[in-house]
Amino acid sequence: MSALLYTRGMTLVEAVVAIALFTVLSLVVTNGISALYRYNAYTFAQAYQVQNARSGMQSLIRDVREMTFGDNGSFPLVIMEPHKIGFYSDIDRDQSVEYVEYELIATTTEFVKRVYNATGTPPIYPVVPDTTYTLSQYVQNFAQNINTFRYYTADGTEVTSPNRITDVRYITADIIVNIDPVRDPGEFTLRSSAALRNVRENI
Repeated sequence: MSALLYTRGMTLVEAVVAIALFTVLSLVVTNGISALYRYNAYTFAQAYQVQNARSGMQSLIRDVREMTFGDNGSFPLVIMEPHKIGFYSDIDRDQSVEYVEYELIATTTEFVKRVYNATGTPPIYPVVPDTTYTLSQYVQNFAQNINTFRYYTADGTEVTSPNRITDVRYITADIIVNIDPVRDPGEFTLRSSAALRNVRENI
């Protein structure tokens, strides 16, 4: 006598439980993948802004080191504010001195560079910049009350008054980058400095 074999299907309750478990697992996996992509996107965006800030800092220091008297005879350093610096420099090595401004804008957290080219004889610098570059975004110096620029004499004494602008021989710069101050991986600080190589001591 042969034995009878029975194949029993899933009951309704078992099917509901299985579907529920599958749905929960799917949501967990989907949310995990989504969170990973969001985190990586944020990390890449932060790294991109840091790289922009690093390039901007390199441009600033290179231009400051070449600071010189303007084609109109003006003293090399024109503006010495905590978040804005203006000076004359032959930034493109064409034997014509440009006027350059670097500024951290409080309302947009953008670090920008403006270039003014002299024209005419005698040379005149325009009021409106010929070119404006956005060097970095999400710069948090204002939020943290950190000066972007500091100014020093040859012996290392900090200069804070514009009345002593002709005493400045050394400049430091700090840029704090963070695209979202409440999230990791957190802020990144760039620091650099430069001496005014072309400014004479016997002015």
